Amino acid sequence: MWLGPEEVLLAGALWVTERANPFFLLQRRRGHGKGGGLTGLLVGTLDVVLDSSARVAPYRILHQTQDSQVYWAVACGSSRKEITKHWEWLENNLLQTLSIFDNEEDITTFVRGKIHGIIAEENKNQQPQSEEDPGKFKEAELKMRKQFGMPEVEKLVNYYSCSYWKGRVPRQGWLYLTVNHLCFYSFLLGKEVTLVIQWVDVTQLEKNATLLFPECIKVSTRDSELYFSMFLNINETFKLMEQLANIAMRQLLDNESFLQDKSLPKPRKPLKNISALKRDLDARAKNECYRATFRLPKDECLDGHTDCTLWTPFNKMHIPGQMFVSNNYICFASKAEEACHLIIPLREVTIVEKADSSSVLPSPLSISTKSKMTFFFANLRDRDFLVQRISDFLQRTPSKKPCGSDREWKWNLGDPGCEEVPELPSSSPLAVSPPSALNNRPVNFCAGEVPTASQGLLKLFRRNSEELLGPKGAKEKMKEESWNIHFFEYGRGMCMYRTAKTRELVQKGIPENLRGELWLLFSGAWNEMVTHPGYYGDLVEKSMGKYNLATEEIERDLHRSMPEHPAFQNELGIAALRRVLTAYAFRNPTIGYCQAMNIVTSVLLLYCNEEEAFWLLVALCERMLPDYYNTRVVGALVDQGIFEELTREYLPQLSEKMQELGVISTISLSWFLTLFLSVMPFESAVVIVDCFFYEGIKFILQVSLAILDANMEKLLQCCDEGEAMTILGRYLDNVVNRQSVSPPIPHLHALLTSGDDPPLEIDIFDLIKTSYEKFSNLKADDIEQMRFKQRLKVIQSLEDTAKKSVVRAVSSDIGFSIEELEELYVVFKAKYLMSCYWGNNRAAAARRDQSLPYLEQYRIDMEQFKELFISLTPWSCGAHTPVLAGRLFRLLDENRDSLINFKEFVTGMSGMYHGDLTDKLKILYKLHLPPALNPEETESALEATSYFTEDVTTEVSPFVSELDFCLPCESQETPEDKGRRNDNGQEKEEKGTSPQDYRYYLRMWAKEKESKKETIKDLPKMSQEQFIELCKTLYNMFSEDPVEQELYHAIATVASLLLRIGEVGKKFSSRPVRKSEDCRTNSTQDPVSEEESPTSEQSQNSAVEQQPQADHEDKTCGDPQPEKTQQENQTLGDGSGEGQGSPLQLLSDDETKDDMSMSSYSMVSTGSLQCEDIADDTVLVGCEGGSAAARYGSTIDTDWSISFEQILASMLTETALVNYFEKKVNILQKIKEQKKVERQFSSSSDYELSSVSG
Repeated sequence: MWLGPEEVLLAGALWVTERANPFFLLQRRRGHGKGGGLTGLLVGTLDVVLDSSARVAPYRILHQTQDSQVYWAVACGSSRKEITKHWEWLENNLLQTLSIFDNEEDITTFVRGKIHGIIAEENKNQQPQSEEDPGKFKEAELKMRKQFGMPEVEKLVNYYSCSYWKGRVPRQGWLYLTVNHLCFYSFLLGKEVTLVIQWVDVTQLEKNATLLFPECIKVSTRDSELYFSMFLNINETFKLMEQLANIAMRQLLDNESFLQDKSLPKPRKPLKNISALKRDLDARAKNECYRATFRLPKDECLDGHTDCTLWTPFNKMHIPGQMFVSNNYICFASKAEEACHLIIPLREVTIVEKADSSSVLPSPLSISTKSKMTFFFANLRDRDFLVQRISDFLQRTPSKKPCGSDREWKWNLGDPGCEEVPELPSSSPLAVSPPSALNNRPVNFCAGEVPTASQGLLKLFRRNSEELLGPKGAKEKMKEESWNIHFFEYGRGMCMYRTAKTRELVQKGIPENLRGELWLLFSGAWNEMVTHPGYYGDLVEKSMGKYNLATEEIERDLHRSMPEHPAFQNELGIAALRRVLTAYAFRNPTIGYCQAMNIVTSVLLLYCNEEEAFWLLVALCERMLPDYYNTRVVGALVDQGIFEELTREYLPQLSEKMQELGVISTISLSWFLTLFLSVMPFESAVVIVDCFFYEGIKFILQVSLAILDANMEKLLQCCDEGEAMTILGRYLDNVVNRQSVSPPIPHLHALLTSGDDPPLEIDIFDLIKTSYEKFSNLKADDIEQMRFKQRLKVIQSLEDTAKKSVVRAVSSDIGFSIEELEELYVVFKAKYLMSCYWGNNRAAAARRDQSLPYLEQYRIDMEQFKELFISLTPWSCGAHTPVLAGRLFRLLDENRDSLINFKEFVTGMSGMYHGDLTDKLKILYKLHLPPALNPEETESALEATSYFTEDVTTEVSPFVSELDFCLPCESQETPEDKGRRNDNGQEKEEKGTSPQDYRYYLRMWAKEKESKKETIKDLPKMSQEQFIELCKTLYNMFSEDPVEQELYHAIATVASLLLRIGEVGKKFSSRPVRKSEDCRTNSTQDPVSEEESPTSEQSQNSAVEQQPQADHEDKTCGDPQPEKTQQENQTLGDGSGEGQGSPLQLLSDDETKDDMSMSSYSMVSTGSLQCEDIADDTVLVGCEGGSAAARYGSTIDTDWSISFEQILASMLTETALVNYFEKKVNILQKIKEQKKVERQFSSSSDYELSSVSG
């Protein structure tokens, strides 16, 4: 590549000059290429340790003038070929011009200007985003690509100097972290270490310190453990590795490939050696943390944050913390964890103004909202810039809410963010129980059906309870009053100050009248509902009346959702639940519907209207409990792993016992998926939900630990899992809420676990208090860290399960061993994944459907199959191998969707590796018949092929069975069969879904199974063209074999013999054309009679008997005439067929007989046939009169055909061919080589780095 001219002081140090002229020097780095000795080893080591650019570009061109001591580097190259190209350009274009100049300074100025011009011209075509990356980083990316053979699309994120511990010896080198791979390279005194690991193969990432390994990062895969240490900044490196591994796990989980964010703002200051991709990942990490902390929508992006103080009117203090500004929110988090959190939606902001600075309060800023609250920030570093950013975002924020006046009116009474409610008198029922958003505007989402639940179902189905008037009612009133006081002091709604006081109130239980409102606020669901007006209604309209797997499952579970509650014992509650679940299934088809969602949603509907319940469900499934409700409940399994880890840490005695009994995996899924709603009385579980919406998963984990701790003694004495489950079940059944004003709902689970002893009741608030006292030191950040670690383990475990399932499913029908199948599966899956992140428009990279069986989830297209076939096939055919791969792909792709799954792939490979001689020849034979063989691949033109397919007479043309091969299910039928099949089809339609259908389907299934048993007699005959293609394949296959001459001689003998057999067989089947025409016209009405079929069998048998004679006659024939053959082939290409009629119909009887009795191709004799004689345009054919060239070369010998039995019998006569096809090849060795070749590239100086396609 051309370089911007840079000064070089010591041109001879560590470089060897190879060419020179008066103005330029071409130099090679010492130690590069052959030889080099000790100097070369030292220079190579120095280059790696110091990260010298000479490692990636060991050639360079310097510009010099005779009297100057200064040299200018103008070009560098990774190979001799590349640098020679630059050198020749300089000699041809500049030398003559430079000799004209008198002044040496002018020469240097001219050369520098010329080189800058070339670089500018080259950069015009480059993508603009690459310009963001600093020069040093681009150089490192080039080194990475050259060293590890990565394609252009594989982006480097960052690189670090570190040591890799190989045994007890540290190898100093460079660690390259790309989007999809972890790579390491080291070269020390001739010892080279190259590592390439895909992130999807990483099973564990740990940062630890041991005596042997000082503070190091441990990377585990299924096969190895790697240790890296001596980082300059180990925390930054580990954080980035975690991010990249997480992206890879996300790809395995839901096939989301990594897409770089091109909209990132450019840095205000140029960042040294930080790529745009690294900035993107850093921004993603900050965004995720920001959204999780303040429960903001998934598309919210952090713009920036700054230190400041916030004036808190409730305690008259300035609290230090950080202000965060994003597109739609201003948030504040205090440095003391629970001092204060604040969220201000920009849609509520009315005034942002700079107040006067003072020594006490420098750079103050006040923000006022529609709810007449004012927030006072101070100690802002760059206040003017901050105000400008906020005003920019405010201009983009809609001034009026798009949801209309009704919703604004509603939240004037209780809107989180629109009105400060404490001004209302506390006695007012509106202050206590704000109406729901749809109270006065009920929306009937499905007209003509049950009315929509426009408020919480609990209000509609509350039975007249005496509790409201008794002590419990008084307690409820006191709770409501406490919250009203809190609203007065801290604000109400979205802009409420959230402090330790808020958490205390939540722990004591939220009043039923406020529960829906506060759940919406604490979960962040309110933000999404306000910013998406009408979204739920539209979804309901779209989804109603549509049916799929999710809606079927929803219908099945509707009446199992809290059946003991009166709200779900009637159609109103059931219809509301159906609408919410169906709407969510249509919003998020990846999740669709999962069991346990119905239980959680039914509880949400008790306290919220439908739209609010829908957005709460969105917050639960997509933010608060990520991946919990997908098909493999990955999120719940991840948190179960965290629970096991916390049990080991906090309850070590119990942990071992629980592992022994296997209880944790059983209990935790039911606890976590339903938030205890299915295992605890409703009145108690709903208090758990209160705290969950405020604290997140942290609270569920600490309550779970408290439950185990309370039952430790009993659990330690358990003998089996059932006993432990009974103990925990009884305990949970007796967790009571004595403060609940709702009448108790019978808990079905309690009836099953009740024992003889009177139950000991546990107050839910005591349980919550205990959980905070003993386990409150759990931190949200620590849990996220543990989630990452467990996610790696869980997803890799699921992938291993999938692999075992697939291997078990295919192993019974395949010749490969379990170990070989597992290795093949790994290679197959890796090829699929490469298409996801390296292939742009491949069909296999389309989003895979997780609901499909494991066997169908990974599928590859033809290009990927070709790459695998070339590296794994035992039949290497040189340049012909991709053609053979394409044919095998078409043969295996039975459903014609241009994709094949793992079973289809290993079926094809197994035939080549583990079949006997007959099986292997059968595969080869099929590869030269339709559908594997494309018409375009044969030597004749498409017109000739279409002529064959039009001629469907059994006697005249042998290609009926080929059509059968193309259409295996339908075309192998007589008209009577076809009639029967149509009747069956009609019968099936008439039957509909009647119970008797299963017998019909069983019969159909049995027929399908029977049809799969294929014998060699079922194989169709092969035409002359197809046989010629088969001969070509065999010649290519033998080209690099140790005994290739012996094989060539054997195949020449067999080919000539078979051509003669075809000629002899033709005599028995040939008839006058007119008779054949009559047959053709009658064939549609009168099928071939059974008496005629033995004739063709006799002709085949006679042909076999004629083998010795044919062989003898063959030896008398002359040598080929290549020119003639080529000319005839060209005529064939132009030939046959004006119009729909058969070319034979255009000839007279005599001409037809003449054409049938002799070959229209020249003949190759057995004795003279060598490897080089078989060119692409050479055709092997037997003939009776060697001198006779056909007068009608444009027609094909349509009556010539050969059967598989004849090919097999002829092959068996040649020992060399039998030995070749019976030779055993170890596929594991091939896989090992394939993995090496995929990454390793020649380091010789003449190697030209090419892009790897995957």
